[in-house]
Amino acid sequence: MKWIVLVLGVMAANVSAYGHHSFVGYYAEDESVSVQGQIVEFEYRNPHAWVHFEARDNDGRVQRISAEWANPGRLSQQGILKDTIKPGDRVIVTGSPSRNPTELKMHLKGLTRLSDGWKWVGARGERR
Repeated sequence: MKWIVLVLGVMAANVSAYGHHSFVGYYAEDESVSVQGQIVEFEYRNPHAWVHFEARDNDGRVQRISAEWANPGRLSQQGILKDTIKPGDRVIVTGSPSRNPTELKMHLKGLTRLSDGWKWVGARGERR
């Protein structure tokens, strides 16, 4: 009986972990938007890092947008550390928009820092 409980527990943990990494439920992965703005905060934390930035909407109002990135372990393997992106940096953020149009969120797929042209592109972390 203990083995059945153990096996079921492991299976449940694997389902939860898989579901957690499914961005498709939250973001329109088949769409892409690019937004230019200024970094307000870079949260380098688990389970995912977040880039918060301000940008003007179509009416000229400043809006705060949050972009969900990879986890810090993966980012550090790609050379991205907690001080790579700083408040005040002017950036272009590319990604998939939230499925909920009232949420100003996106799944980050690309980032360009305008001051020096530094870029991060895609899940493989190609940098230029």
